[in-house]
Amino acid sequence: MKAFVHEQGELRLKNVDEPFADHGLVTVAIRSAGLNRRDLSIPKRRGSAADVLILGSDGAGVIESVGEGVSEVSAGDEVVINPALRWQENSDAPPEGFSIFDGTFAEKIVLPADQVEKKPEHLSWDEAGILALSALTGFRALFTKGNVKEGDTVFIPGAGSGVATYLIQFAKNAGAKVIVSSRSAKKREQAQELGADIVVDTNSDWQEELKNEIVDLVIESVGRATFNRSLEVLKKGGRMVVFGATTEDTVDLDLRAFFYGQYQLFGSTMGSRQELKAMLDHVNKHQVRPVLDRTFTLDEAQQAMDYLGEGKQFGNVALRISE
Repeated sequence: MKAFVHEQGELRLKNVDEPFADHGLVTVAIRSAGLNRRDLSIPKRRGSAADVLILGSDGAGVIESVGEGVSEVSAGDEVVINPALRWQENSDAPPEGFSIFDGTFAEKIVLPADQVEKKPEHLSWDEAGILALSALTGFRALFTKGNVKEGDTVFIPGAGSGVATYLIQFAKNAGAKVIVSSRSAKKREQAQELGADIVVDTNSDWQEELKNEIVDLVIESVGRATFNRSLEVLKKGGRMVVFGATTEDTVDLDLRAFFYGQYQLFGSTMGSRQELKAMLDHVNKHQVRPVLDRTFTLDEAQQAMDYLGEGKQFGNVALRISE
C-alpha cells in the first residue's frame, strides 16, 4: 500500500506492507487525513533517522477488519481516529505514557479498537478527516481548562489556524462573545463570517481597540509574539490558556504585574478520550462543520506539507487518501 513517510532524513511516498489487525486491533481503510503543524515539526525533530515513520495523526475511514476480542466496533463502521494514545479519562495533565498517534497518511492503518470513534454522520470524509486533533485541542482548552461560560468574552489571537476555527464555533455555541486577531484582512473577514463578533488587526493597538471590552478568557497559541499583548487585554483575575507556540517558545513575564493582576494561567495539550467523546457530542448537537481550506491527494502530500508550511490557510488542510 502507499504511504507518505519520513525515512533516512527525507520525506517520500513509498510502498509499504499492509498492516494486520491482531488481537484487540482494527484495520481502518483511510478515506481522508488531516495535516497538522506537528507533521511539519516531526521531520525536523527526527533529522536523519533511518527508520520509516508514516506521518499523520488525524484521519477518518471505514473499518475493514477487526482482530480477535474486538466487540465494540465492526467491519463497515465509519470512524474517526483518536490521535491521543493512552489517555482515557479526563485529568489535570496527561498520564505517563501519553503520546500522539502517527500513521494516517497511508491507505490503511492498524490501531487499538478504543482509538476509533463513530464518525459524525453530517460530515463529509474530508471534514471528518481533519476533525479530531484540532477540535479536541480546542475543546479541552476552551471548556476543561478555560471553563468558558455563557456571557464570557473570549479573545483568540491568530484567527487562521485549524484550532482557532473550532474555538470560534465552540465558544459561540457556548454563548460567549468572541474576539479574534489576524494580520490578514481576508482571514479577519473569514473569522467574522464564521461567527467572531469582533476582529482586530494583529498589528494594531489591542489595548486601544478593545478598551471597551472586558476579556474574561484568552486562548493563546502564538507564543512570544503575542503572549504579553494578550495578557494586557485580559481583565484582572482573568484566565489565559496556552496550548501552542507557533512563534518562539520563551516569553518575558513581569511577575509583579502578573500577581498584582491575579491572573490565572493554564497549559493545555490535546485531550483525553472522555473529552473527545464530549467534543463529538458537541459537534453532533450543534452540527459543527470543520473549516476545510484545501484538499490534496496522497500523491500530492509533499505539496500539502509545503502549503501548510506557508501558513496561508484558514482552517485545516486535508489529504484525500481514497474515494
